[in-house]
Amino acid sequence: MADQDDVLYLIEDAGDAPEESNNRKWKIAVIDDDQAVHEGTRFALSDYTLNGQSLEILSAYSAAEGQILMREHPDIAAVLLDVIMETDAAGLELVEFIRNELHNETVRIILRTGQPGQAPERRVIVDYDINDYKAKTELTADKLFTSLTAALRSYQQLERMVQTRRGLEIIIDAASTLYDFKSMQRLAEGVLTQIASLLNVDCAGILVLRDGGVVGDDYAVLAGSGCYSRFMGTATSQSLDPDLRQMVEEAFKRRKHDFADHRTALYIRTGSGREVVVLLQAERPLSETDRSLVEIFGSRLSIAFDNVILYQQLHEANTQLEDRVAQRTRALMQANRRLSAQWLRLQRANGFKNEILGTVAHDLKNPLGVILGRTEMLTELISAGSPKENVSAQIDHIRDATKRLTSMVDHLISDAMADAFDITIRREPVDLATLVRDVAEANRPSAVNKQQDLSVSAPDHHDLTMCDADRIREAIDNLVSNAIKYSPIGGKIALLITGDADYVRISISDEGPGLSPEDLDRLFGRFQRLSAKPTGGESSTGLGLSIVKRIIDMHGGEVNADSPGPGQGAIFTILLPATTEGLS
Repeated sequence: MADQDDVLYLIEDAGDAPEESNNRKWKIAVIDDDQAVHEGTRFALSDYTLNGQSLEILSAYSAAEGQILMREHPDIAAVLLDVIMETDAAGLELVEFIRNELHNETVRIILRTGQPGQAPERRVIVDYDINDYKAKTELTADKLFTSLTAALRSYQQLERMVQTRRGLEIIIDAASTLYDFKSMQRLAEGVLTQIASLLNVDCAGILVLRDGGVVGDDYAVLAGSGCYSRFMGTATSQSLDPDLRQMVEEAFKRRKHDFADHRTALYIRTGSGREVVVLLQAERPLSETDRSLVEIFGSRLSIAFDNVILYQQLHEANTQLEDRVAQRTRALMQANRRLSAQWLRLQRANGFKNEILGTVAHDLKNPLGVILGRTEMLTELISAGSPKENVSAQIDHIRDATKRLTSMVDHLISDAMADAFDITIRREPVDLATLVRDVAEANRPSAVNKQQDLSVSAPDHHDLTMCDADRIREAIDNLVSNAIKYSPIGGKIALLITGDADYVRISISDEGPGLSPEDLDRLFGRFQRLSAKPTGGESSTGLGLSIVKRIIDMHGGEVNADSPGPGQGAIFTILLPATTEGLS
């Protein structure tokens, strides 16, 4: 090792250094077991500055202390390292520790030795990752300045390369992440997070979006971080502090990036014409590398924002399409239901038609046979010159048969029309007592012809009932005409109207042949013939009671029949829901 006097003499060669700056300092480590080397180095570099940054010199007096120092300060820029300390190869072992265990590739290592032969320069340069090799005797103040400056510049370039590589990796990773966002707010929050990670510094930020791209248009605050997080999600710009609003509006006017000491404004215009401003406030001024990375990152954001806008438009179009498909599907289903209902009605009508044809063919044979037979007899009587009384009797038989046939056809047509088409009802206030009396009077001539007693018992005052008067009249008329038809000559038929809070009850009782258990089971089916026969030669189609039931069911009521037994008459009862309206 050189004498201390020689070292001090060499240090005196140092020239003037620039004025020390209060900015960041370069961290320099001096690792040497000689205290004088530490003091001499500090003295020689006391006024050293580079790029406006002075030095912060850290000391370690052994390789073991050097390991601790390097582990605690990974941002050390250069190391002035002695080769021989506690062992002959302690310095070289520390180089391997720095490079291989700490994986610190950026720190510049200047190896200094007082015994060059102990660690040959060529072998050390080849075998170890060091940046300079100097004998202590040749490190004058000027050469120390030169070596350190070269080392710091190399460290600075490497740091920029490392920062740039790290930043580009973050940008590449961020691109795929940001392109996955489907909402504008989530994208805005992700942008602020990625910028903070890119700069590797805590920073507050705010991101605003203007849709129109026209100066003066309002804008929305989509995201905020740090001290600006309170503005996140605000609908308009009026919620911002005046100074923030001014900076944002100036950025919209400039339409370019602006880098100040601690504040940065990024301006982004998307392909769809929307404008984005990101305002950042960092703990330190951004370096040139930081600014370049931020600009590269900002250039990728246009695609990300347009991607979200396109996704939202696609989602909205898809939603509208789904709504239209759902509407068309509902319309098709309704049309299909209507077609199905029509098909069922057609099937029922076709079935009914077949039943009508069968019934007509069967029921019309008897009167037609009577007419045909009587006509032949009449022809024979006329040819034989029979008395007028015999001829008149045959004509009367023909007339009666014709009347029965006409009546039967009329009933068949009326019943067929009622059943072939949908029966509809129109509700209106009806005085059922008056309606029943009218029906009784209309059927009284038929009862008189059979010497029957037709009576009506109804209160003088009765609440109105909401129903279809024509349909209810038709139902009651069917039951009254049936009672006359099946009651014996001289029998009694009684119509009774009663009621309570829930129902109005209309009962039609007769003294006819009654109903058997088999009759009661199939009473209200279509084309059902009862065991009893009409007492006056009347005809029956078997449709009347089925029509009665259908009309009463559509009114929400009930119709039922009861009979004590064969030969003891029958009682038919109609129950209709009571009404809330009364007679005035």
